Amino acid sequence: MKNLRLSALLLILFVSVTVWPQGAVTLDADRIKRATVFIYQARSVNNDLVIKCVSSGTLISADGLIITNAHSVLPSQQCDGDQLIISLNVDLSEPPIPKYRARISSADDGLDIAILRITRELDGRLIASGELPILPFADIGNSDVVAIDHNLIAAGFPDLGNQAAAITRGTVTAFISEPSGPGPAWFKTRAEIPGTMSGGGAYNSAGQLIGIPTNAPAGRSAAASCRYIADTNRDGLVNSSDNCVPTGDFVSTIRPINHARSLIRGARNNLSAQIISAPAEMPPPLNPPRASRLFFAPSVSDGSPSTVVGSMPSNTKSLFFFFDYDNMTAETVYELRVSRDGIPDPTFSLPPVRWSGRENGLWYIGSREQAWANGAYEFTLLFNGTSVGSRRIIVGGGADNSSQFSDIVFGTLDQSGSLVGNGSILPLGDIASARFLFANMRNGLPWSAIWYFGAVEVARSADLWSDGSHGAKVIRVAPNGGLLPGSYRLELYVDGALSATSDFFVSGTPAGPLPEIFTRLRHTTADTPAAARNAPALSSFPTSIPTLYALFDWHQLAAGTPWTLRWLVDDQVFFDSTNPWHTIESGADFTVSLANPPDGSYKLQLLVNRLKLIEQEVTIGIGQLPIDRLARFEGTILSGRVFDAAAGIGMPSITIVLISADFTASEFEWREDQIFALATTDRNGNFQFARPLAFDTFYSVVIEADGFIPHAADEFWFSADQPYADIEIAMVRG
Repeated sequence: MKNLRLSALLLILFVSVTVWPQGAVTLDADRIKRATVFIYQARSVNNDLVIKCVSSGTLISADGLIITNAHSVLPSQQCDGDQLIISLNVDLSEPPIPKYRARISSADDGLDIAILRITRELDGRLIASGELPILPFADIGNSDVVAIDHNLIAAGFPDLGNQAAAITRGTVTAFISEPSGPGPAWFKTRAEIPGTMSGGGAYNSAGQLIGIPTNAPAGRSAAASCRYIADTNRDGLVNSSDNCVPTGDFVSTIRPINHARSLIRGARNNLSAQIISAPAEMPPPLNPPRASRLFFAPSVSDGSPSTVVGSMPSNTKSLFFFFDYDNMTAETVYELRVSRDGIPDPTFSLPPVRWSGRENGLWYIGSREQAWANGAYEFTLLFNGTSVGSRRIIVGGGADNSSQFSDIVFGTLDQSGSLVGNGSILPLGDIASARFLFANMRNGLPWSAIWYFGAVEVARSADLWSDGSHGAKVIRVAPNGGLLPGSYRLELYVDGALSATSDFFVSGTPAGPLPEIFTRLRHTTADTPAAARNAPALSSFPTSIPTLYALFDWHQLAAGTPWTLRWLVDDQVFFDSTNPWHTIESGADFTVSLANPPDGSYKLQLLVNRLKLIEQEVTIGIGQLPIDRLARFEGTILSGRVFDAAAGIGMPSITIVLISADFTASEFEWREDQIFALATTDRNGNFQFARPLAFDTFYSVVIEADGFIPHAADEFWFSADQPYADIEIAMVRG
């Protein structure tokens, strides 16, 4: 009889097991929910925790890395908490239970993405390395392959932690582009995603994480976007006098997961870069944010409009809205409302999101490879809930045959009169040149060119056109005193209307086609930053150095010029920071550091206005990162369901015992050294083991329940192509 029962369970284990190899196209909604967490940002007030902000999040590694929105976890005026409480799903049919505390591992407030790491128990006790149970986590997909009309699943919590995790389904309806990163800056969807799901996960049909649903409540006062949930002023009432927890309205925008790749990589490898030479934080602007010079372009080239248009023909599939901006901060919330023929157009509108640009500059928002229906479009721009400008454009009719200029590029002229340079950065000198294309022009038509240095006009020319209908033209500017370091702009007008515009920067000294801005880039290691400035430059380092330093000199780099520091390990970016330059124009020994870097090949790149100017690579230890155990641990996560074979319903509170490989089920005596792992079923009979089962290792199992025939089985195992497994176990009444 015993052998019969063993054979029956073995049949269940081997026939009813569902496995998910890497890359398998399988949607497991329960697994997605288990990887979803609820996050409270809170602050201690009179020994009580006052909730400041809430969000959903997603576990992305077995050892407690979580991805979520930055605006709900980073300290700010609206979310001024100093503690992060993580609630997990213990029972998928019940609300989450607070379990741990976390810290911010890496964040980008512009992209509105943060990576958290679970570090403490709920009571504040530090969790030692290796002591955190293996947690369920989401597989990360490739957001670059997402297309219009692809199915999408959003996961999160539909209320303030008082309901179970939920999923909602929809499709991708549009892509929105901005200067904030490569590829689409946002996916749009009409899925009904509650505001408290902001920061959760968006998944493709294979169950892979491809984005983060994102919104940004514009303020505490908006009743639709915040909730009063606790008596924070201790007057015995919960009302508008208490702290209002922002939740936001329904979410329709999703930040693609590929924008978070560098943050995730840095957090997984505990890589923490610091810009030591950066000056103190600049004070926020005193004046409110504003926008000016609103216009449209059919396409974008290197961040600038190809040409300026007042209308677009039928079958338009690319349109961008440009504007200048000033006095912006990372906490500014911006929104674009688009209507067609007076009716709101949700496809091309952008709901309130955090600002991801600099304090001032030129911005665009739009889409390509998507049809714009004929009609009169009104674009209304809002900052912090207040309209700052609007612009109208007509789509429809025939091709535009009006006179126009386009595609401005900047450089200097060589001895033969040819334009040389990269098009957007020029070295210091006396003369700057610009080449542009012209079409449908006619001789005698009035045209003009205006050059600016910062916001100040430095040159203007006006004339009648005499160069024919189509072609290319080069013009020059020679300001009094020469070209000074800083930002410049050229505007071209045809018959009094703006037709083309583009910006460029002047920095560094002439050194071939590119200016020389950064020099003497070198790496070293030392005990302090001061010691690093006098330490010898090295190209290779031993294992386990405490700090890797990188130093460089700089020349003629004006305040406000956008520059980028990018650090890669094994050719994968883990730190990418773009900021306005905020120190003196020329200097030596600008210092950045990397604490406790693991073995690997490290490359530092320095860029200005998106152009890479210099890079250097060094090696530490063996010159290669260890296997990323956080992304792919060696073992199978085993979950499943125990149910009553006769009634077909799940059985709660059943203990499943995995016996270590050194013992069989018949040898099991409930000794601690025999138990490899324990799991207990929830109210629906579901369970999951906290420890992974090693590949190609034989295990035994014992299951006992009052009134049911005990189960025991020997020698079941999983191969290396089975990172997840799900089993159904039927219990028979004895």
